[in-house]
Amino acid sequence: MIVVTGATGNVGRPLVQALAEAGEQVTAVSRHTPEGLPTGVLHRVADLAEPASLEPALAGAEALHLLIAGSGAELDPQALLGVAKAAGVRRVVLQSSQAAGTRPGLASHDGLRGFEAALRASGLEWTVLRPGGFASNAFLWLESVRAHRTVAAPFGEVGLPLVDPADIAAVAAAVLTDRSGAHAGRTYQLTGPAAVSPREQAEALGAAIGEPVHFVDLSREQAREHLARFLPPTVVDGTLAILGEPTAEEQRPSPDVQAVLGRAPQPFTAWARRHAAAFR
Repeated sequence: MIVVTGATGNVGRPLVQALAEAGEQVTAVSRHTPEGLPTGVLHRVADLAEPASLEPALAGAEALHLLIAGSGAELDPQALLGVAKAAGVRRVVLQSSQAAGTRPGLASHDGLRGFEAALRASGLEWTVLRPGGFASNAFLWLESVRAHRTVAAPFGEVGLPLVDPADIAAVAAAVLTDRSGAHAGRTYQLTGPAAVSPREQAEALGAAIGEPVHFVDLSREQAREHLARFLPPTVVDGTLAILGEPTAEEQRPSPDVQAVLGRAPQPFTAWARRHAAAFR
């Protein structure tokens, strides 16, 4: 059995679907009961902040996909991995973040680095996935595109190789269903095929919905004010640093999606077409 935490999110939901379609026995874990899970998939309510709440979900599990929402700073990685190990889990796939590697001084990612270190020292078979920026972050513009056909963002000409969450899920599914050990001890950086700027994202959304979407360039301070409404200050600072002054590694497409899946990652334009109805 494979247990998937964060099973209702942008990665968790397609991952559960892919595993179910592959004929795997799957338990989906989230803090609330979801709708629309595939036939045959079990669901268990649990909260990673309370490691013991995972025990019923992990009973009989062979592998665990561990998705850490946010910074993970409030979680106890040793306790979580201890519960998994005690339940008989042998393999863990951890969804971390590219910035855990590219930004070693970034305080907002200390929690994820702690999880990575704890997993590597756990004695479990492990694989770490480090996705870059998500294409689905464009959902932040959903209401402005619907109401005004505008996208407002800072650093309009700075491009990053955004990854489609469906590709993260596909890589996770490939790793979880491969029992040969080929992915053991590996850290994969997951990106899209090419850097795409906020202005280019606006153009792609416009092409997807069949109407022009206008780009409005925000100042750094305007963007900070907006992000501070729903993100902690350290996360705001780190996000703006990556968006505005990405490192060469953060701007460079990674070959890892291609290496694991045997196909190129999907571009932002494909993500935009797939979600066009939501933006109309």
